Amino acid sequence: MDTLTQIAIKYGTDKFGSHHYTPIYSEYFEPRRNDKLRLLETGYGGYGNPDSGGESARVWVEFFPNAEIVVTDIYPKNMKGDEHFTFKQGNQTDDAFMKSLGSFDICIDDGSHNSADILQTFNTMFPLMNDDGIYIVEDTQTAFWAETVLGERSTDYFKRLTDGLNHAEIRRGKYTPSYLEANIFSIHFYHNLIIILKGDNTKPSNVVRHE
Repeated sequence: MDTLTQIAIKYGTDKFGSHHYTPIYSEYFEPRRNDKLRLLETGYGGYGNPDSGGESARVWVEFFPNAEIVVTDIYPKNMKGDEHFTFKQGNQTDDAFMKSLGSFDICIDDGSHNSADILQTFNTMFPLMNDDGIYIVEDTQTAFWAETVLGERSTDYFKRLTDGLNHAEIRRGKYTPSYLEANIFSIHFYHNLIIILKGDNTKPSNVVRHE
């Protein structure tokens, strides 16, 4: 069993158990475990209970010993004095609040799980991420529930973005890629989980020439 999953079990987070995220995360996170990075998780857990939640935040603190961990939630939470992460109360659909948090190397959206909120948060935070950033959307099963979808389903949106990975192959004269097309290096789909890697996607086609 990987180290991240062992830590997840220790703190009782649902990222392993009811979900099976941590074995997947381990593949992406283990090479960066000792980096001095910034990690943002939207969603503290515990819903409206001010004394509940924070299990995954404690996992990140132990797994990433040199990282700055920031966690947000729409509900107020009572922090223990010995917590080694920062909690910020705010709404993930408040762009000014989210932008005030700064840039990150890892962003994990475990917030409202409403498709509209997921897409707004992604389009706000992804451009702020550092190069080689990892953006994660959890619990995408909600894209198939009528009560959490108003407008475009989150899964459909990210599937559409996969076309942008090959923007250099578009034969339509001179083509200028969008920000997302130029900066999404890869998109990975798993059960209830989407992982987007930020990186340079401006390499030219070996066939198409844009004059």
